[in-house]
Amino acid sequence: MVEEQAVAKRPAASVAHAPLLRAEAISRRFGGVQALRDVSFDVDVGEVVGLIGPNGSGKSTCVNLLSGTIAPTGGQVLMAGEALGGARIEQAVARGVVRTFQATQVFAEFTALDNALVGCHTLYRSRPTAAALRSAGSRREEEALREHALDCLAFVGIADRASVVAGTMSAAEQRLLMIAVALAARPKVLLLDEPAAGMVAAERRALADVIRAMPGRGTAVLVIEHHMGLIMQVCDRIVVLNFGQKIAEGAPAQIRADDAVVEAYLGTRHDDA
Repeated sequence: MVEEQAVAKRPAASVAHAPLLRAEAISRRFGGVQALRDVSFDVDVGEVVGLIGPNGSGKSTCVNLLSGTIAPTGGQVLMAGEALGGARIEQAVARGVVRTFQATQVFAEFTALDNALVGCHTLYRSRPTAAALRSAGSRREEEALREHALDCLAFVGIADRASVVAGTMSAAEQRLLMIAVALAARPKVLLLDEPAAGMVAAERRALADVIRAMPGRGTAVLVIEHHMGLIMQVCDRIVVLNFGQKIAEGAPAQIRADDAVVEAYLGTRHDDA
């Protein structure tokens, strides 16, 4: 009886829990164009969530809203239950939301390690005067962040390229470097915008392993990607957009069998008579 009473008094976990990142009825207009309308979904701790849809479906607008690149004209983005409130991208990064971009963006003249160190800039705690005077505390922090940057390069599989100038690296290596730079900021949620662009099959397989390992490092992931094989392989859940609205959400097997998704991608569904 005592045990039953204790169980009855225990609060429900779902009441206290807020998703790590939540899009709550977010919308965006560009003049007379409604690019996104009332889209809602969550990305929670330990998850890899996919965001897919045909060209023009609103995927890029959605990730721009989530990352603080642009502000919503309706709805809100919440981080651990607190509204980001149309935060600028640097404020979103400080709150733990970091993104990559469709086009590879690295400092071509920097080494891979120097690029990863750029990603650590939000982690510095030493005062500028201490850094300028090379105080003992500042030197210790710099060394710790250097080790962290090297660890991020190792995680994505390019540790042996740390001293290589980024502009001389292959296209696939540069995309992995961009991910390492994003991870160097220690994000709680990483938004990967078409990370497999330009990769061949073997490179996509290696990328899939990296993405699936991210939640184990404390980083939830939202993957925006056209390559359905990769999406189906790495995602726990998939959100589907079409014409700026969410048309489906579920596990990969559910999405693969969803009539609305098939129609959005193929134009129609033909069932055997």
